[in-house]
Amino acid sequence: MQVILSRHALTGRPSRLAVMSAILLGVLCMATSAAVLWLVFGVGFLELFNPTTARPSAGQLVMGGLAWTLGLTAPAALGIAGVAKLATAYERWRGRQPRITPAVRLARAIGDDHIVATSLRVPDGGRSIPELVIGPFGAAVIEELPPAGAVLSRGVRSWEVRVGNGHIRTIDNPLERAARDADRARAWLSDEDADYVLKVYSAVVGRDPNVTRTGSCAVIAPDQVAEWLTSLPPQRTLDDGRRERVVRLIRTAL
Repeated sequence: MQVILSRHALTGRPSRLAVMSAILLGVLCMATSAAVLWLVFGVGFLELFNPTTARPSAGQLVMGGLAWTLGLTAPAALGIAGVAKLATAYERWRGRQPRITPAVRLARAIGDDHIVATSLRVPDGGRSIPELVIGPFGAAVIEELPPAGAVLSRGVRSWEVRVGNGHIRTIDNPLERAARDADRARAWLSDEDADYVLKVYSAVVGRDPNVTRTGSCAVIAPDQVAEWLTSLPPQRTLDDGRRERVVRLIRTAL
């Protein structure tokens, strides 16, 4: 299967420099924390600030108090800052990784006569389509369900989902959204001049037992994507010329 990745999906990702700078700052903070700990508890550096007379002056008391305060609190503060920077570096690194869509994940199991495009920007001004597969059957829009454990409610039009930061987010019903995206792709890729309509199917991928297929959208398990694509009936009117036209249109939207 040929995979066409969207150039737009690469924009807005953290740069490699941003990842490396966060790592370096995190390691520097951790190393400084360890060095201060060694000075404080290893060689007894703070003892130099202890009063040497029975009646120390106010300046000596202030200096000693500040030294001990910094010596005891700085390692913890630097350690926390280092951990936070390393966590930021990890999040930025994850943000640089390409999103693996369901069909791309099973690319080796899908025939060579299939083409998949990701993050497709349809010219109608709507949201991008996460994944579109072109094959002998026509086209298929494939989208992923949110994790079943994160879904709080499943309405006809909208769902409530708990996102990573613990907040609750309202999203469109994934099945209705996939069906709408299939309609958008069909209207865009069909050849109006030749009175030709491309068949476009839709499916959502996940393991949510509370979600069942509708008349316009299938529900398939992650390991059944290739099997589902193979089961779709071929569109005999999709000849090589029309297929090339569809692929050209898709490339213009990537």
